Amino acid sequence: MYAIVKTGGKQYRVEKGDVIDVERIPLTKANQKTYKFNDVLMVADGDKVTLGTPTVEGAQVEAKILSEGKGKKVVIFKFKAKKDYRKKQGHRQPYTRLEITKVGFEADKTEPAEEA
Repeated sequence: MYAIVKTGGKQYRVEKGDVIDVERIPLTKANQKTYKFNDVLMVADGDKVTLGTPTVEGAQVEAKILSEGKGKKVVIFKFKAKKDYRKKQGHRQPYTRLEITKVGFEADKTEPAEEA
């Protein structure tokens, strides 16, 4: 079973046990240990594929937060020929590393009625 989830403006194909790096999730500052994806766009279980419009109702993808960090440095270098203009900048994109722990649907919340 796998799902397509959307977070940080990007889409990821995830299965149980996958470790992915996503754009930094601001909730991790509050010592949160788990994360639930709000935008589950598709869930596939064998031959059964469920597409969302835009999200799948009742679909759940949960992940355990492993760590936070910064990506590799990207160097931005600008210059203009013959004008003595040079500008060097760097950028390291923050990310959150997640391990997918659950992919599936919510269990039905209805309980059988008790007879008196």
